[in-house]
Amino acid sequence: MPDQQEIYKRILVEKIGSETELKYASKIAAGNHNQGIRVETNKGVFFLKLNFDHEKDVLQREAEGLEALRKSTFLKIPQIHGYGRIGDYNFLLTEFIQADRNSADYWENLGLGLAHLHLTHQEKFGLNNNNYIASIPQKNCPTQNWTEFFIEQRLDPLLGKAYFDKLITLGFFKKFQEIYPKLESIFPSEKPSLLHGDLWSGNILTTSNGQPCLIDPAIYFGHREMDIAFSRLFGGFDSRFYQAYESILPLEPGFDNRISIYNLYPLLVHLILFGTAYLPGIERTITKFIR
Repeated sequence: MPDQQEIYKRILVEKIGSETELKYASKIAAGNHNQGIRVETNKGVFFLKLNFDHEKDVLQREAEGLEALRKSTFLKIPQIHGYGRIGDYNFLLTEFIQADRNSADYWENLGLGLAHLHLTHQEKFGLNNNNYIASIPQKNCPTQNWTEFFIEQRLDPLLGKAYFDKLITLGFFKKFQEIYPKLESIFPSEKPSLLHGDLWSGNILTTSNGQPCLIDPAIYFGHREMDIAFSRLFGGFDSRFYQAYESILPLEPGFDNRISIYNLYPLLVHLILFGTAYLPGIERTITKFIR
């Protein structure tokens, strides 16, 4: 098996050019499956994501998501230099974002930029292909009805996996499904909007001029409140973000009551990825809505 340095060199030559010389590489992020590497060359600095054991298209789908975001918002999106597979490695090579402090208008621009993204619509909920949220496959079969899409392509597949992985009991599996008949009356009517799909603070960088930059999308056309609810899951963003967003796209009344419903999906993702520490939050929401 080639060593890591040789892998980096081969990717750089393939995607940047034969005259590209690797000067220095340092790992700046590492998870269960991915590595993030800062790569310095004679042609500039790049960010390289390597993936070792996922489906072969996982980083291709991420690249496609980034390009879709670029076409639909004025927010910064890293430039893609290439993706592919070398040996057992999936890779994605992008522009390196040099982090800095937030500018004074950072949160306002993030809110306005997300609203700009959500103004991109299509006829049906879903996408023309399946993709991933983190390492979990995400179904996107185009569907006319949001509630149907949310149940059949967001909740039910992960609920089934959680049961298969012995993270929940059969009793809880059945209890969870009792919420389904109630959802149609909970969601307001909305056009399918292009979503980032994994909108939390860890997937937003700050550029060298202090502006927000979106990374690691799990895009699809969905109910726009999904992104806003996800942003509230781990403490929420600055209030200026929400004010700026609603200056363009006000939320329908009752959103605060719907947040926990939308966040059943990311909580199921975290349950599957990280274990039962995320189960109590799911249980609280189910208990609240099936009383």
